[in-house]
Amino acid sequence: MKILKYLLFIALGLAIGFGIKAWTKMAKYSSGEIAPDFTSTTPDGQSMSLSDFKGQVVLLSFWGSWCGPCRDLNKEMVPLYHKYKDVKIKDAKGFTIFSVGMEKSKERWLKAIEKDGLIWPNHVSDLQRMNGAAGKKYGVWEIPTEYLIDEKGHIIMTNPTIKEVDNWLSKRLLQ
Repeated sequence: MKILKYLLFIALGLAIGFGIKAWTKMAKYSSGEIAPDFTSTTPDGQSMSLSDFKGQVVLLSFWGSWCGPCRDLNKEMVPLYHKYKDVKIKDAKGFTIFSVGMEKSKERWLKAIEKDGLIWPNHVSDLQRMNGAAGKKYGVWEIPTEYLIDEKGHIIMTNPTIKEVDNWLSKRLLQ
């Protein structure tokens, strides 16, 4: 009987754990919805908004210098950016990545941008880690979290893989 209770306790714990994991990775916004605008601060103290990229396809990426999976994803995003940054995309002015650093330390954030080779110029952070305005607006509880947004500001995919983004972009290239 004790073994049965013990196994039941473990099963319940796993179920709750997996339920929380699924809940935290669920995106607040879904495909087809308009991506909410937000403004945050660039490394040089300027304001930058998502709406600054209207007309472009944007991969909105919430990440952190302290997050191992984020740093791994950065390694995949760099070649994606190089592949599509200068190509013509149907109905769009181009493709870019807009990175939101969920950070407390500006120094660690800037070192990670440099070390990971994140050459796109669109980096912001309000240095409030998970309590920042952009993260709260998008309901970010876990990073990395990504949204692919089309040129009209509609969310195309939530938490896509880099391969899914690559496939979507490749189908919209102009010859």
